[in-house]
Amino acid sequence: MISERRTAILNLIIEHYLQTGEPMGSKTLCSLLPYSISSATIRNEMAYLSQLGFLEQRHTSAGRVPSKASYRYYVDRLMQQQDVTEYEIDKINKFLSVNAGDPERLLSDAAKLLCEYTHCASFYCTLEDPLDCIQGIDLIPAGNSKAMVVMLTAGSKIKSSLINMQCPVDDEFRYTFYSLVNKYFISTPLAEVNQAFIQTCAVAAGERVFDFLPVLTSLCSLCDEASKTKFVLDGETNLLSHQELGSDVYKLLSFLAGREQLTEFVKKFAQSGESNALFIGDENPIYEMKNTSTFISQFTYGNNQKAALGIIGSIRIDYKKIIPRVRYIVTTVDKLLFGGGIV
Repeated sequence: MISERRTAILNLIIEHYLQTGEPMGSKTLCSLLPYSISSATIRNEMAYLSQLGFLEQRHTSAGRVPSKASYRYYVDRLMQQQDVTEYEIDKINKFLSVNAGDPERLLSDAAKLLCEYTHCASFYCTLEDPLDCIQGIDLIPAGNSKAMVVMLTAGSKIKSSLINMQCPVDDEFRYTFYSLVNKYFISTPLAEVNQAFIQTCAVAAGERVFDFLPVLTSLCSLCDEASKTKFVLDGETNLLSHQELGSDVYKLLSFLAGREQLTEFVKKFAQSGESNALFIGDENPIYEMKNTSTFISQFTYGNNQKAALGIIGSIRIDYKKIIPRVRYIVTTVDKLLFGGGIV
């Protein structure tokens, strides 16, 4: 712990830098502190805070700026959160309620909200589950020799595809189709639906094999898509306005475009048992993200399905405004994933 006066000085320097990106000198601090104190005393206190590793002086004659370590101290001990407004709560609740029954769309909507309320990049990730299986399949005629096939998994994943059909989707076709579905697809693990599996189903279709092949092939693709980890990044261009990143923003964007390392990081976090975490600067386990602040939250829902949601921004983000809004959004998503209502 540091003294009350040093705490006040550190808090003023951090909040000033978060708002302006400019260093703060002793004279400015004198005018902001609620009590009288000399510039010399303030300089001594700033020097002490620098020795503790909380402040940095980039030039000899310049004022002080926060170090990466000071942001953690600020978030944990100094920050006065800016509460989410009733208007924001109502808007978030309504927006997330639209796709509350579809986990992937719900996570996608939440990622869009995170971009809007934080002006950072956001991401969501649904993790593969080797035990997930097919719960239901429907075939819907769509006119003009087309049909929509819709698949629901036990893990609440909903996948659909529009298919060009070679025959009418009449009652006879649908009867045969649902017979194949009930015999071969229902309760089958997604990972087992491959080309060999589809060939077996096609043989069972008999002389109508070529009529059923487009639907069976589409189902194979849907199962393949649903069985894999899905990582989606949104709002990357927001990072271009984060001045703290400087020219390194292009290296960060290039890294994020690759997805692989970030996906692995998200997978490990989702398996860690932690509900959420904020990684500031060097706390980030990935080298390319050492100049960022990353908030990540993980969810377990349905039949032990796992997903994650988060944001990536510069270290100089408005923590007291952003963190409460991120937490409200992820808490609301968590409730909806469990099938609960929003109070």
